[in-house]
Amino acid sequence: MQNITYKSILTAITISALVSCKPKIDVPEPDKGSIDASKYVAIGNSITAGYADGALYYDGQIVSYPNLLAEQLKLIGGGEFIQPLTAAGSVGVGSSGNAKSVLGYKTDCKGVTGLSPVPAAASGDLSIIFGPGIAAQGPFNNMGVPGAKVITAIYPGFGNPANGAGNYNPFFTRMLTSAEYSTASMLSKAAAQNPTFFSVFIGNNDVLGYALGGGLGDAITPSAGAPGVGFDASIDLIINTMTSNGAKGVIGNIPDVTGIPYCTTIPYNGLTLDATQAAQLSAAFAPLGISFAEGANAFIIADAAAPGGRRKIKSTEYVLLTTPQDSLKCAGWGSVKPIADKYILTEAEVSNIRTAVAAYNAKLQSVASAKGLAYVDVNTFMANAKTGIMYNGINTSATFVSGGAFSLDGVHLTPRGNALLANEFIKAINATYGSTIPQINATKYNGVIFP
Repeated sequence: MQNITYKSILTAITISALVSCKPKIDVPEPDKGSIDASKYVAIGNSITAGYADGALYYDGQIVSYPNLLAEQLKLIGGGEFIQPLTAAGSVGVGSSGNAKSVLGYKTDCKGVTGLSPVPAAASGDLSIIFGPGIAAQGPFNNMGVPGAKVITAIYPGFGNPANGAGNYNPFFTRMLTSAEYSTASMLSKAAAQNPTFFSVFIGNNDVLGYALGGGLGDAITPSAGAPGVGFDASIDLIINTMTSNGAKGVIGNIPDVTGIPYCTTIPYNGLTLDATQAAQLSAAFAPLGISFAEGANAFIIADAAAPGGRRKIKSTEYVLLTTPQDSLKCAGWGSVKPIADKYILTEAEVSNIRTAVAAYNAKLQSVASAKGLAYVDVNTFMANAKTGIMYNGINTSATFVSGGAFSLDGVHLTPRGNALLANEFIKAINATYGSTIPQINATKYNGVIFP
């Protein structure tokens, strides 16, 4: 028989007393405040769509921020949230026909094997965008379309293949019947559902394409201009349309895209030299007034305005993630061969991006204020992710792969990143409309999955 002593009884009583005296945290019951969430519709681009790891695929779609938000809205009377889902288990498809990326083992030009993003398959699942459409499963509450801009979201025929390659968006086409190809816009499809509540988080691509191409290949949308040309008039049309029936909603602003891992992962001073290499390069570049030292050095980049068409990159400029790593390691890129302009964001290009983002966000905040809509400062949220966001004891940051916030394309979010973003929307909605929508436990969702 177990011996029970006076001391053990006293200890048990003491522990029991301490537990009973632990302060209780009051969690308010879910309340809708002044919103009607019965019909929620989201307008946006790839982040809204659940695009991740360089592709649109099922596992990314089910953790899209609006789908996670919709689950919480159900606690205050929200209805079903229908998405244009791809097939579960598909490798997905990206804008260049590629499959999603996964973290796998890869051997570099020096024979070193390590973890790196690798394609899940040799090519993407083209049936997602070029196979039979899925319009019969709609209408879709999630009107997030990869590649969409503010100026294209209002364009009738944005999904019309008759426009020719490059002049329509197949990710939108898959959501339409053939009869709608020439007439439907993202905005018209969203408004036709007569939503009681909406979210608008779009505009990233109005500057992102310029950034991802090193300032080449795509233009930044100007603030001024008619709807379909300028950012301001286009966002006015979107918000005026979505609020025309008295619906309330939430607007997310645009992050500074130069802060995402796509731009920040490769350091500007990633050229590491020993003493002999530094001396040799210094001698070769002496006519251009460029010298090198043992240790970390700034890469050499192409610049038509510089002597000899090349110069050292500045600490305020960026080497993009698409720069071929083996070329940096083994082919002399960044030293004897300058890194091409399409892989670089120069100071002038960074200034162009930040000027546009500031103007866009001023407009978005002004519209939200004028309409009494909730406003989410996604820009600050993303900026905080650079150093890390602490949630339930877990730090999630923008560090590529290991940080847990961004997926393997360095642009879009992981499931945990989406959950944290959805919480920012919930905070803004509660603060504006007096609701008490519970936040999501973001620790339930993963970052990058390691093999």
